[in-house]
Amino acid sequence: MVTIISGTNRPGSWTLKLAKYYQKRLREKGLNAGILSMDQLPANIIETDLYGKRSAEFAGIQEIVTNTQKFLFIIPEYNGSFPGVLKTFIDACDFPVSFYDKKAALTGLSSGKYGNIRGIDHFTGVCHYLNLHVMPLKIHISSIKQEFDENNNLFKSDTLQFTEEQMDKFILY
Repeated sequence: MVTIISGTNRPGSWTLKLAKYYQKRLREKGLNAGILSMDQLPANIIETDLYGKRSAEFAGIQEIVTNTQKFLFIIPEYNGSFPGVLKTFIDACDFPVSFYDKKAALTGLSSGKYGNIRGIDHFTGVCHYLNLHVMPLKIHISSIKQEFDENNNLFKSDTLQFTEEQMDKFILY
């Protein structure tokens, strides 16, 4: 099972838009992937699903994570790093079964010019701690608001080149 993680719970996010684009392109390449967005998390996850607790709401999410063998994380830049909700999600998941010895690809995005380089580095450290094997090719998409055409497709040649290469490598990973 392959799951794309949309790493923010912000309504109407560019992150979810990019996750849906990746899902569509991966499907066209023959790989079916589900999307798990941080906006699907229980609103009170801090009270209900940390420190050994498990809510009925999160149980279904945990089942998806447990059954996933490859993750593609789409991670926006928040204050020079990655969103706290993504870290809370990781902390709520069962350890080690959720991520241990599984595979991941990382894609950063930002409205600024660096594409969340620092946040992807920070998240890579978390992945290493979890023994989640990170694919070496990491993508950083800057100025995300200018990357999509009217059909919600990426259109800039350099971004297309890098994302297509990442997807092709992810399929083989």
